[in-house]
Amino acid sequence: MAEIALSARHDPEAAAATRRYFWARFLVYAVLTLFAVIYLAPLLVVVFNSLREQSDIARNGLISLPRSFRLDAWAQAWGTYCVSGTCEGMKRNFFNSLWMTIPATLISTLLGAMNGYVLSKWRFKGSEILFNLMLLGVFMPGQISLMPWAFLLGKLGLTNSTYGLVLIHVVQGISFTTLFCRNFYVSIPDDLIKAARIDGAGFWRIFRKIILPLSPPILIVTVIWQFTGIWNEYLFGVVFTSGQQQPITAALVALTAGGTTARAYDVMSAAVLIGALPPLMIYLFGGKYFVRGLTQGAIK
Repeated sequence: MAEIALSARHDPEAAAATRRYFWARFLVYAVLTLFAVIYLAPLLVVVFNSLREQSDIARNGLISLPRSFRLDAWAQAWGTYCVSGTCEGMKRNFFNSLWMTIPATLISTLLGAMNGYVLSKWRFKGSEILFNLMLLGVFMPGQISLMPWAFLLGKLGLTNSTYGLVLIHVVQGISFTTLFCRNFYVSIPDDLIKAARIDGAGFWRIFRKIILPLSPPILIVTVIWQFTGIWNEYLFGVVFTSGQQQPITAALVALTAGGTTARAYDVMSAAVLIGALPPLMIYLFGGKYFVRGLTQGAIK
């Protein structure tokens, strides 16, 4: 840059190139800033409303800078506001989502890693057909499986329970985790597996000692993908659970669909942010690993 600036003083073409470079970068950053403001505007409105008094919102509208500051709405949304027939706030539903999301994410990721390992390094006759059949789950809408799941959960005695939702999300997520892990494991040299087998390592030892130590990039991808998808899922939660057993997404819809004429927009905004915090934190601390894992073979 110093050489360009020095030559620009004596060369009109270099000076013109420098100006074009400056305005091009200025335009790029201006467009990026504009889109960032557009994307962040709804979030900022919700954050501001969660910190405003209800009287301030009623007087100045939903879209307005805060003229007051308080955290009472957060306390009400967490512990005392009436949702789905109970006045315990979003606390119970928040923990329902945690008890559903964490085990479903871990189990589906582990099963996907094992499936990907088998389908990439221990191929058998018909393994490609099996893999393609499993991929159907990636493209199949969740609405198609509602009736079979209702029948199965009834037979297993898991209706209206968090355990039933765990089972649903584990099975529904296997297609995604298998796809990610299988495509990642294909990039691992087959000679490495053959050498381990010659040294006497078996199926499980190769998986523990070779495959898993190489898997953190793709496992981070699948964990973030599964956690976010399961946490934000609404259809299964509202169909197969009710009342105090519902996850937080279903409770949020019940909160906004309440029959009262006066809306507590401050409490609703705080409740929405409470429901959004876990996936936001996941992306905040793991986003760079997510992108890095994708570029290392999760999608090909």
